Amino acid sequence: MNNIYTAPICEMKAFNNLFIELTAKNCNQRCKHCYIDFPLSKNIKDFISIDTIKEALNDTNNENIECIYLTGAEPMTHPDFNNILRLCLKRCNVCIFTNGSFINEKKARFLKRVEGESCFEIIFKLSIDHYNEVKSDDIRGRGTYRQVLHAIKSLVKYGFNPILSITDYYNEGEEVLRSEFQKVCSKIGFDAKDNNFKINKWHDKNSTQEVNSDFSRESLDCEYGRILTARGIYTCPFLANDHRGRCGSDFKDFARKNSLESSFCMTCIQNKKAMFAIDYNLFKE
Repeated sequence: MNNIYTAPICEMKAFNNLFIELTAKNCNQRCKHCYIDFPLSKNIKDFISIDTIKEALNDTNNENIECIYLTGAEPMTHPDFNNILRLCLKRCNVCIFTNGSFINEKKARFLKRVEGESCFEIIFKLSIDHYNEVKSDDIRGRGTYRQVLHAIKSLVKYGFNPILSITDYYNEGEEVLRSEFQKVCSKIGFDAKDNNFKINKWHDKNSTQEVNSDFSRESLDCEYGRILTARGIYTCPFLANDHRGRCGSDFKDFARKNSLESSFCMTCIQNKKAMFAIDYNLFKE
């Protein structure tokens, strides 16, 4: 008799994290390890409308959302980014996922002023994947390593406390990466703590691993959040615009249960902790 595979079911425990995909394909980098399948053209016009975001914020008024995450591809390419940021800061803390290429001293100064207009905090997750410049540029593109270090220095100068989002592409382990990145941060004048490093396993797009029913983890992103895209609601950033992660067209009526049926889910489970969400309380003054 053939065994029939049944994917485990995951149910939301709380709606604390609202991810908003500002663009699905618009990014100025083409990183080797990125889980997004980019078209050949870099000039993609797929930005979510600010009206869609306003509707989502209104529909989630009764949810206990603690942090809004502005994601992409590269969210800072959105032409209405500043207005969206201000809009979200009226609700709660905002975390920006970015490669740092749009951040210099002038931009950091402006963002600090925007934060000052609000009662809430802006947190930055900056993508950088190796402590060695040559290896990092090999993954993300020539010049990107120095670019993100400049972004870190600019943010620190204006009182921000950025998180470095690191993918363990070379499978070196958290201990090695944390130690080496501590040295890099020290050289540029950033007194980084352990909480300033978010180290995740690399998701291999060629993986076909199925999720076993017998698994353990501390937390999954889909247990505490959902992502809004221009096409509807999905379980997590990994499965944004993937039919396997679709939860509904809007937040008036969306699924709070989902099947863990993709290789993305397996990567999250193996990572043990949530891959995208952060505990923003760790970064309060």
